[in-house]
Amino acid sequence: MESSDFFNEADIAALEPETKIGLLATVNPEGLPHVTLITSLQAGGPKRVMFGQFAQGLSKIHVKSNPRTAFLVLTLDRKIRMGKALWKESKTSGPEFEMFNEKPMFRYNAYFGIHTVHYLDLVEKQGPVGLPLLRLGAAMAATRLTGKSGAASKEKGVLKPWGKKLFNRLDAMKFISWVGEDGFPVIVPVLQCTAPSDSRLVFSPLAYSSQLKSLEKGQNAAVFGLTMKMEDILVRGFFRGYFRKRGMTIGMMDINWVYNSMPPVAGQIYPEPELKPVTEF
Repeated sequence: MESSDFFNEADIAALEPETKIGLLATVNPEGLPHVTLITSLQAGGPKRVMFGQFAQGLSKIHVKSNPRTAFLVLTLDRKIRMGKALWKESKTSGPEFEMFNEKPMFRYNAYFGIHTVHYLDLVEKQGPVGLPLLRLGAAMAATRLTGKSGAASKEKGVLKPWGKKLFNRLDAMKFISWVGEDGFPVIVPVLQCTAPSDSRLVFSPLAYSSQLKSLEKGQNAAVFGLTMKMEDILVRGFFRGYFRKRGMTIGMMDINWVYNSMPPVAGQIYPEPELKPVTEF
């Protein structure tokens, strides 16, 4: 995949529309990966990444304690651009602030607009590259054939039925992230990923095999699931490794954390947070 340390004019133009899938991977204070959908993510010049914030999620907190991030953008022409960037600063006014709030998605929204713009320094950019449709088809077929044999032995009530259904939808987009050796998160498409039980995800490495082979047994990983209706869910867990099932290789991840990142209120779903009484008004 083509790699550089700057955006060219075609990259800048391609990343400008808000009608795209933009993902930002961050690292939380415990050193674990986190993934957020940020459709406003775009290039702010040859060496700059920026995005507009309208909701308060964990990613905007993580970047202030650990500026290392990774991004992935899938545009309407099914081309992917991904890379690494260092969070630098945020502003609540300025030309970029005005630009974001003039975009139709935010200008005509009756409930919220962009209130903060975040700026990141580009470290590395890869792509554009098209989706490997033949390999994805083979990976999806292999995952479906071997997935049930990789199911957890007992249901644990981790994924709710809605979440499990999302991961098993053929039209859902899924992306996996983990923290690389350099401390930056890595983010890779895993459209082939499914949930054979409510506590495990499985996927064939036939697609994006060169990237997925660097995911090692025992690592913590996060998987972000997204539908075209902008419904999404984030899970995190322990990667068990790659196994041979029915003559094919399959990766397995045990889920131990589930997070709703959809507005208006993002929050942890599993383990279920303890309810605390309201003591201040």
